[in-house]
Amino acid sequence: MKPLAVFGTSSDAGKTTLVTALCRIFADRGLRVAPFKAQNVSNNSAVTQEGGEISRAQCLQAEAARVEPSVLFNPVLLKSHGNGCVQVVVNGQVYKNESIAAYYDEIGNLKQQVRQAFSTLQQSYDLIVAEGAGSPVELNLLHKDLSNTFIAKTFNTKNILVADIERGGVFASIYGTLALMDPVMRANLIGVVVNKFRGDRRFFDEGEKIIRERFGVPVLGVLPFQPLNIDMEDSQSLQNYRQRLNDVKIRVAVIAYPGLANYNDLDALMADAEVHVELIQSYRPLAEFDMVLLPGSKTVIRDLHWLKAQGLFDEIQRLRKPVFGICGGYQMFCKTLHDPDALEHEIAGSETGLGLFDDTVVYKTPKILKRGQYDLFSCPAIKGYEIHCGRMANYPLAHQQENVAGTHVHGIFDNDDFRTAYLKAINPAYRGYNYEAYREAEIQGFADMVAQQLDIAAILAALQD
Repeated sequence: MKPLAVFGTSSDAGKTTLVTALCRIFADRGLRVAPFKAQNVSNNSAVTQEGGEISRAQCLQAEAARVEPSVLFNPVLLKSHGNGCVQVVVNGQVYKNESIAAYYDEIGNLKQQVRQAFSTLQQSYDLIVAEGAGSPVELNLLHKDLSNTFIAKTFNTKNILVADIERGGVFASIYGTLALMDPVMRANLIGVVVNKFRGDRRFFDEGEKIIRERFGVPVLGVLPFQPLNIDMEDSQSLQNYRQRLNDVKIRVAVIAYPGLANYNDLDALMADAEVHVELIQSYRPLAEFDMVLLPGSKTVIRDLHWLKAQGLFDEIQRLRKPVFGICGGYQMFCKTLHDPDALEHEIAGSETGLGLFDDTVVYKTPKILKRGQYDLFSCPAIKGYEIHCGRMANYPLAHQQENVAGTHVHGIFDNDDFRTAYLKAINPAYRGYNYEAYREAEIQGFADMVAQQLDIAAILAALQD
């Protein structure tokens, strides 16, 4: 069976969610499916069983495919380091921090890593579903491409093009992409998927005919707008999240500093009908909330500077409501943060933390990458993972002191027992829900919708050619 690639007419066209749905659809048909993205740009990552770091999007796609996440699914991950620099993660391990220009100078070597990962997966899986990046026709970047033309030509993938009708200009975006598309990629194009359609589907019948007859490409389906409210890939996804609130018991303020990372720690709270989550992106009095959450940060020291400039630093210090920190947010609770090797900031130095815990953070390599089960806050066997360079001498894993608590473990709020106990302590009327069941229902429901609207038979037939 030939590999399948999903490309988009633009960023945020819906490639990630469509690949997620296809992974579940094909897995439900008895195929062993592997998701793949050669290069992802995201501060939202997770740890695999090999002890490597990959994008959360590929972890979600693996969950949809019902397979264990692997570093092979995302061989190159770029994490924004600020000031035009990125942290380059190759095969799950930090390779180096470098400028974008220096990164592009190494594309030849990275192509070898991508080729090897894809080829290895082909030996173990019936089908690979690869996700492109941005647009496949950024003409000035084609020679530096890892996720689009390089994959399509190297592995002779069958291809789907997805277009976002919500943006407007859907016909121009499809026509332009087809006109500029690499001939090999275009020859292997199965068809187009029109995504995020709102309203009466019949109103696009003429549009489908135009694409089919004038552009000469089949329309595989028109997908209605249906958000997948889990594992948000980037800050734009976070802004687009719509909560489904009912009988709110607790209001949570999430400090959304510029370096916010691992947004998935918010999923279980944002999906909770009893919890109203608000993102705090500038100064606002926090006493009106029942709880304040400081999530992960890719640039902890820079985000501490931001907290101080906004006036939120003093606000958090004065607060007597429950305050919880995860990873970088947890480190901010300490008295001092030392970065002698400039791992967290562009220059080496130290920064004063919130001083809520009597501890010091020192940033050093190697980055701690660990996944397992943790006993935290009197709650046993919490599944989670750690991704951090910061070391704390007194409270390396977790600590609670009066109204302030935190941990280095991502995924703690996914645990129903911990989350329910913590929120009940804030409001005894809080009931709780089963987050794992919610995740599965979101994935399966989205996949079922896509399966109903998409010509899956045509896709499978093309993969057999």
